[in-house]
Amino acid sequence: MIRLVIADDHPIVRAGLRALFDLEPDLEVVAEAETPEDAVRAAERENPDVVLMDLQFGSRSTSTGADATRRIRALDAPPYVLVLTNYDSDADILGAVEAGASGYLLKDAPPAELTAAVRAAAAGESALAPVIASRLLDRMRAPQVSLSSREIEVLELVAAGLSNTEVAGRLFVSETTVKSHLAHIFSKLDVTSRTAAVSAARQRGILR
Repeated sequence: MIRLVIADDHPIVRAGLRALFDLEPDLEVVAEAETPEDAVRAAERENPDVVLMDLQFGSRSTSTGADATRRIRALDAPPYVLVLTNYDSDADILGAVEAGASGYLLKDAPPAELTAAVRAAAAGESALAPVIASRLLDRMRAPQVSLSSREIEVLELVAAGLSNTEVAGRLFVSETTVKSHLAHIFSKLDVTSRTAAVSAARQRGILR
């Protein structure tokens, strides 16, 4: 029996997933979580095989699904984490994979694809939606426009309207370090301004 925790802040989504898994004789939902913090606690308490994790939660949460994934994968006997989300930007995909997610699916995935991905994750295999696998292959084929996870973090904060000083404070680095990251970003995206960098990153799917 594969034991599951569902982490999503929408009750309807959780109910739909539970109903789907209830139809599968080898899948059992042992807990639900509506915040990333709840997901970590459920993973510690229930010792599941797989945590099905959304990436973005409501305003009540100060952390993300990627944060929870990182904490869950750091447990002594960590379950596998399968991301199920609406977001498919490079920043989301990279953040989840680097946090330790075994798979990444979008919420419009067919039920059969989702249940197969859960079984694959429980077996220690990777499970990527075709569009996600394609996106990762594109990044490998075009490394010159691939930003590091830290560069993406910097650009996300710039896109949110933060100044270099504010970005430095948020990331606990020096303002000189932020300027260095921006210089690398400008070079990789072939732009000369913060606004153009954000626009180019969105066009390429690096940012939402």
